Amino acid sequence: MGWSGFVLAFAAFFLTHAVPVRPPVRPWLVARLGPRGFALAYAALSLAVLGWLIVEAGRAPYVELWEPAAWQRHLTLAAMLPACLLLAVAAGRPNPFSFGGPRDGFDPARPGVVRWMRHPLLVALALWAGAHVVPNGDLAHVILFGGFAAFALAGHGLVNRRRRRELGHIWADLDAQVRAGSLFPRPPSWPRLVLRLVAGVVLYTGLIGLHPVVFGVSPLS
Repeated sequence: MGWSGFVLAFAAFFLTHAVPVRPPVRPWLVARLGPRGFALAYAALSLAVLGWLIVEAGRAPYVELWEPAAWQRHLTLAAMLPACLLLAVAAGRPNPFSFGGPRDGFDPARPGVVRWMRHPLLVALALWAGAHVVPNGDLAHVILFGGFAAFALAGHGLVNRRRRRELGHIWADLDAQVRAGSLFPRPPSWPRLVLRLVAGVVLYTGLIGLHPVVFGVSPLS
């Protein structure tokens, strides 16, 4: 099939991420599925298409851009730990700055990791993608992970502009309050923060253990 399967999967990935969140489509889906149902369906669709895309990247013609080296996997392992910790502390937390993020429950005086970055999940995605470009020096995987990294980095500006339009002066007020707060704010709950950090470490070790099972390659060797 050459590159056709990879190109098709890549196009499907971006379409399934762009179309469901467009203003005419999202309200229609939310009205029928409910907010939670929409979020679950969107996440399931995203994971399914992501899996398809990764499979097609492995099937694409191999075009080597650089040779593998031992230091590359160490860099990936080092970058994946903060990515997993960011995902653990930010997932499910109210964040009015993120796309579709709720304001209810968000305390500007205790914003958590949002004090340092408005879109921690996008930062985690950029770390994951960028870390995986290095040890995968063939053209298909460089396009795959490089595309994800560029998507995550560009997403900061896109989401900021959209949320400014949606929230108006509320966005500016919240941003000013967060910036005026302590550089190291107290978390809403220390026990919950510890549990989230532990969950991030568990996720990190779980990904290392499952990587050879799912992808056939161990990140440790």
